[in-house]
Order: sequence, then C-alpha cells, then structure tokens
Amino acid sequence: MSAERDSAVGEQGSDGGRKTAGAARTAAAGTGASAASAKKAAPSKKAAARKPAAAKKVAARKSAAAKKAAAEKTPGATKPAAKKAPAKKTPANKTPSAKKAAPAKKASSAPLRKAPAPRKQVVAPKKATASVPAAPAKTVAAHPQGESRTALVRRARRINRELAEVYPYAHPELDFENPFQLVVATVLSAQTTDLRVNQTTPALFAKYPTPEDLAAANPEEVEEILRPTGFFRAKTKSVIGLSKALVEQFGGEVPGRLEDLVKLPGVGRKTAFVVLGNAFGRPGITVDTHFQRLVRRWKWTDETDPDKIEAAVGALFPKSDWTDLSHHVIWHGRRICHARKPACGACPIAPLCPAYGEGETDPEKAKKLLKYEKAGQPGQRLKPPQAYLDAGGRAAPPLGAG
Repeated sequence: MSAERDSAVGEQGSDGGRKTAGAARTAAAGTGASAASAKKAAPSKKAAARKPAAAKKVAARKSAAAKKAAAEKTPGATKPAAKKAPAKKTPANKTPSAKKAAPAKKASSAPLRKAPAPRKQVVAPKKATASVPAAPAKTVAAHPQGESRTALVRRARRINRELAEVYPYAHPELDFENPFQLVVATVLSAQTTDLRVNQTTPALFAKYPTPEDLAAANPEEVEEILRPTGFFRAKTKSVIGLSKALVEQFGGEVPGRLEDLVKLPGVGRKTAFVVLGNAFGRPGITVDTHFQRLVRRWKWTDETDPDKIEAAVGALFPKSDWTDLSHHVIWHGRRICHARKPACGACPIAPLCPAYGEGETDPEKAKKLLKYEKAGQPGQRLKPPQAYLDAGGRAAPPLGAG
C-alpha cells in the first residue's frame, strides 16, 4: 500500500492527478512502441544478414548448374564455356609464360655446357701451330682414339703426299748396281747403318763380284771385310749361304718372286720387298725399325709384329704407292723423326701427327737435331742418284776418309 502511494505521489504534476496519469500512460505507450520498433528492427537485421547467405547459395547453385551444363555439352559450343575459358586462360597464360621462361634458361645454359667441348679440342692445335707457324690450325688431327677408318686413310695418305714433297728424291740408300749386290747389301744392313754398309761393300764386290765367286769364298776372308758392319760372322754365313742357294737353285740369278726370295739364307720379308721394289719394280713395303717407329707414332697401327704392320699399313694405301711410301717414311725417320729425340719443331707434318710434342718443339732447337742433307751434311750413299745430287744432296765419304 505504501509502495503504491509513493508511486502516485511521484507522478503528480501541476495539472493534477489525471494529467499525470495520462502522461504516465503516454510514456508507457511510447516505451512500448519503442520496444516494438526495436523488436521489428531486430528481424530486419536478421533478414539483412540472411540475404547475403541466400544470395551466395543461389550463386553457388547457378555456378554448379553452369558447370554441369558445360560438362554435358561440347566444349566451346555454349556461352558459359566461352566465359569459363577466359577465367582458365588467365592463370594458364601465366603458367605457359613461366614454362616458356624455363626453356629459355635451359637454352641459354645449353651453350655453356657445350662450350667446354670445343675448348678441349683446341688445346692440341695450339701446341702444334705454336711451333709450326706455317701449318694451318684446321689441319691439326684430333685425338686418333675417336678417328674413323675413313679419316685414318685420308690422314695417312695426306702424310705420304706431304713427305713426297719434302723428299722428292727419296731412294734406297744402299749402293748397288744389280739385284745380287742389292740383296747382299740389304742382308748386311741389319743392325747397322746404310752408310756403314756402303763403305764396306765396295771392297766385298771388288773381290767377289758374282754369286759364284762369293759362294766359293773363304769365310775368314769375308769376315775380315765385313767386320765394320757388326755381327760379321753371322753375316758372312748368310751372304755365302745365299750365294750358294742362288747358284744351286736359281742358276746364279736373283729370283723376282717373294716366295723364292724368302727361302734364301738371311732373307726375310723386309729384305725381299727391298729387292722386289728397287731391283724389279714390284711394289712392296719395307718394315724396318724406322718404319715401325713412325707408323706407330702416327697411329696408323698399334701392331708390333713386322708382318702385321705390313698388312695394316698396306691396307691404307694403293699397292702402287707401297715402295715410294717406304722410302718416304724411312727417310723421314732418319732425318727428322728420330727415335730418342724427334725434331717436332722442324717437322713438316707436325699438324698431322698425334705424337707431336714428344720431341723438341722449339723451331731453332729442333733445327739442330736434323741429320744428313736436312742439316747440310752428306747422305749415306757413296754413289747417289743424280736427282739426289741435283736436289742439294751430298755423297757420303768412303770408308777411312774421316
């Protein structure tokens, strides 16, 4: 009761109790209206919040329908597919560009990887051309390990042509006047120089000019003549034995067939080819120590057996070139391409030689290593051909001339 009165008293105004009560109702009505409006506003906010979600659902449904339609229809036949294509192209365009950039880098890096290969091939030419300025760099042979058969044949024949220009007067360096003297001189040339043989044979042939004379000779007298050549006892036995065989089997004449020559005492394939090529004009390859050394240096063959070397080198050249080829190679081995210290710096075929650099490469020092006419010295023959003398060659001094 007291609480109600207190509330009535507090709501009274100057207009009396009725006004106060009306005002109170009006205020109460206003409060209710505001509450109602607040309640109405709340749903509107929720609706506003629901609208985006609904819109998203609708958009998702539409996009799903569009994807389904695009999947069912042929690509590019509908507009949705056309719309989709650009959307996919945008990332796709970026990806190809990135992919294209990658190949470009690979392409740019590819030359860098290939660059070392030519540099390695140029190393050998630089050495060769440095000491032989006249030789073009392009003629320097690559490492023969990878050399084809055709390339080997071409290089070998070119070397022979070059040597033919250097030694146009090349000839057998043994003095002889007939096949008998040549076969005897060739047997005596084993383990000694042609010069020593040429200084010894004049006395031998002056005393025993024919096979019949030598076959009937006293071995001790022959040994005394042949002593300067070394191994004189074995050589005496050979020359007397072959002279007897010529008399008994061939009527005192030297046979012109390989099969017959190799049957003579002291005569092997090398001696037989010397005789056939220079006394009978029949092609043959003379595989002496110089020939063996040079063909292995030039990588024409890796064989060490003379018969196998002969077969391997003979297969690189026509048969008509065999005799002159032997002269060219042997002459080059005696004058420039020596066994212990080849004169690489003075070698005319240095650009074609795989063994360039084994000897002296300095041109001035290499010139001091040259022998015979290349060094302005006498040759090995006492009676050389006129062509050799015309080319500036000098005859060798006789035995005992100093």
